[in-house]
Amino acid sequence: MSTSGGNQEFFDQSVVLLLDCDHDGALGVTLNKLAGTSLEAVLPDWTALVAPPRVLFAGGPVSPQGAVCVAKLQDPTEEPPGWRPVIGDIGLLHLDTPVEIASGGYTDLRIFAGYSGWAPGQLDEELARGAWFRMPSRDEDIFTADPTSLWRRILRRHGGTPALLSTWPKDPELN
Repeated sequence: MSTSGGNQEFFDQSVVLLLDCDHDGALGVTLNKLAGTSLEAVLPDWTALVAPPRVLFAGGPVSPQGAVCVAKLQDPTEEPPGWRPVIGDIGLLHLDTPVEIASGGYTDLRIFAGYSGWAPGQLDEELARGAWFRMPSRDEDIFTADPTSLWRRILRRHGGTPALLSTWPKDPELN
């Protein structure tokens, strides 16, 4: 969760779900930024399957023409075709998977245009600098129906200094 950081405009007040983090770098998707393009315009067959709000999210500034799908399994004992686990029963679903196969296999889906990426050591440096807060995710964070208030809700839940930041005005000059 960022209070600021590199690519500051995009990441200001962002909540990022890390999907992969190793010696090659880190990759995630931003959970609370909406894309400028409608989901219906780019992936109309998937619109009915995604969790409300049924919109395309801006996953990050990297490869914004590509799409990433995060999905929660209906039955955690199964691994349907095209799905790769990330955190428990939440994983990545390849969007080449036929919609008919995906339908009914997941309780929640969210599609992101692009992703957020960090070079090796970059995210560690940003964490050390205090540009991000690291917090555990909850399913309701990932698939929230109200993404615009997600940053503030998570900060309040964390308590301490982050909770104080949740009261930060959108435009500090108007404070």
